Amino acid sequence: MALWGGPALSAEPAAARFPIVTQTEDGAPIPRSAGLPYAPKNLPDRIVLTPGSDPAREMAVAFRTDTAQAESRAQIAVSVDGPTLEEKARLVGGKSMPVDSSYGRALYHHIRFTGLTPDTVYTYRVKGAAGWSEWYQFRTAADDAKPFRFLYLGDIQNGILTYASRVIRQAFHANGDIRLVVHAGDLVAQRDDLDHDDEWGEWNQAGGYNYAIVPQVPATGNHEYVDDVQPDGSEVYRLGPYWPAQFALPANGAGPVKATTYYTDYQGVRFIVLDGTAAINLGSMQAQTDWLDRTLASSKANWNVVLFHQPVFTCARPNDTAEIKAAWKPVFDKRKVDLVLQGHDHCYSRLTSEAGREASAQARADGTVQGPVYLVSVTGSKMYALNDRTPWQPDKVAEATELYQIVDVDPKKIRFRTFTASGKLYDGFDLERTGDGNRLIEIDEPTLAARRCTGDVGPDGGACVARAK
Repeated sequence: MALWGGPALSAEPAAARFPIVTQTEDGAPIPRSAGLPYAPKNLPDRIVLTPGSDPAREMAVAFRTDTAQAESRAQIAVSVDGPTLEEKARLVGGKSMPVDSSYGRALYHHIRFTGLTPDTVYTYRVKGAAGWSEWYQFRTAADDAKPFRFLYLGDIQNGILTYASRVIRQAFHANGDIRLVVHAGDLVAQRDDLDHDDEWGEWNQAGGYNYAIVPQVPATGNHEYVDDVQPDGSEVYRLGPYWPAQFALPANGAGPVKATTYYTDYQGVRFIVLDGTAAINLGSMQAQTDWLDRTLASSKANWNVVLFHQPVFTCARPNDTAEIKAAWKPVFDKRKVDLVLQGHDHCYSRLTSEAGREASAQARADGTVQGPVYLVSVTGSKMYALNDRTPWQPDKVAEATELYQIVDVDPKKIRFRTFTASGKLYDGFDLERTGDGNRLIEIDEPTLAARRCTGDVGPDGGACVARAK
């Protein structure tokens, strides 16, 4: 088993690059989580498992401690069925980086587990100054296209612990053996809701131990960035300090944005993660587009799934995301991408044809193969009103509704199901692979009718919480 082999993390304190923000622009204090519970401690917390580019042989873990635990240490072993895990456990080292927050300085640790055996259950624990964490257990990916299940979450961002946590926990409670979780950006709000450290504390608490045993595949949203004030008073986006600290991601992405773009191959699926904010606002569009094309061209996977934040086809904003649509949609079409998973719009949309749902249904009836299926979803409490294209363009939409998606993958079939916060089936389809392309099949299971606000009344009978974008 190899030790950490990735690039060194910055030793520069985050506070030197990102001043701690304690008040809003009008001077009001930024809200904090009740009870101030998120100070770093002498035991590890914020433990997040992430896949390597080949998760059959490599996984990584990131976690936080107080500064008393200067060294990054983990133990890992092939799991056994008795309480003797430590006997054959190996000690593995890694890298740490300091992050200064309103709670003071903490250390974030990255440890990469390499040389693993495919389709094998491992157990690991990580060290703080006061001792070891509990043992966490994960299974490496199989070496072939073995069926598996993954969970797709849209923006968590707002009401993270208050509202979104129940959706995440419902997804895990009701759907066993989830092997991956993909996040379509804006995991937190940053700048809007709470102190940044509190937001990341709530994000970790909402997922709990599930984030430590199921590999997480996150994409950045615009709210993973902070506003960096320039000497002339202008503001530009800059990646916030918590992203590179919180996730130990594969270093195989597009050159200028390797911290936020990457891919991982899991049991017959290539997951490709892009950074829409850096593409639109920071000049990396061409680099990402070229990398996307190469990464799809080299894929030997049965299925290709692309994950990013700003949607190609919007369900809330008046206009589609023009820059991304112009640059990335032609690549999706040319390389026959299967699913495009997005967030940002704080509504739900499943779109199978830009020409609209009637044209899409007619094309299926005529035997036309299905191109990329575009999804937008939301998990947290912030909601936007549907735009004026949603009555005719997407196949199904929702507003003012918290959702999660369960996706079951077989070598020749994807089974996609969308559920509400309370576990009701809302939407679904199957993609079947044939010799000439995908066929989309609408499910015949009963689903909820489209959830929309009616004037000021929301779909649950209370106030409509979806605001116009």
